[in-house]
Amino acid sequence: MAAKTITVKLKKSVIGGTEKQIACVKGLGLGKTNSKRTLENTPAVRGMIKKVIHLVEVVEEK
Repeated sequence: MAAKTITVKLKKSVIGGTEKQIACVKGLGLGKTNSKRTLENTPAVRGMIKKVIHLVEVVEEK
């Protein structure tokens, strides 16, 4: 059975964000605005998304 995944899209720029927020966005593999990544649904990924939820759009997949 395949692991559940999450697609994350960067909707807003990290300019003006804190160092931790910028590090979380880079850790998620996002660079420029509108970039997308499909990641495994793990507690670590969920925690990083929670720190920058105001900057990203999240879509859960099966």
